Amino acid sequence: MKPQQIRLHRKSGTLELGYADGASYELTAEYLRVHSPSAEVQGHGPGQRTLQEGKRDVRINDIEPQGNYAIKLCFSDGHDSGIFTWTYLYELATRHDELWNSYLRELEAAGKSRNPRFIAISR
Repeated sequence: MKPQQIRLHRKSGTLELGYADGASYELTAEYLRVHSPSAEVQGHGPGQRTLQEGKRDVRINDIEPQGNYAIKLCFSDGHDSGIFTWTYLYELATRHDELWNSYLRELEAAGKSRNPRFIAISR
């Protein structure tokens, strides 16, 4: 289902999707980044998905239309290879709670965090 309206709220770091039936969804940049449809995240086949960590502070820098079927999101961490089809965006919107909670459980089970890792550089 193609959104009638797509708005990037830079201050809150959310992407708002509005649909013809009146439904509206706000998805955080972090949520979209960790569920990117790119091969870097999803892998090239079943069971090859890579758990994304440290993406709490990621932002969406740009949105690029991809024909009449999708958008490409360019994230502040340099990731820009995911093509979000209208169908996939709608799935992410309507299954948000289920997918987000599953992601949080995976992070916890792997002993990983949403917080970015900072490397201390000594001089």
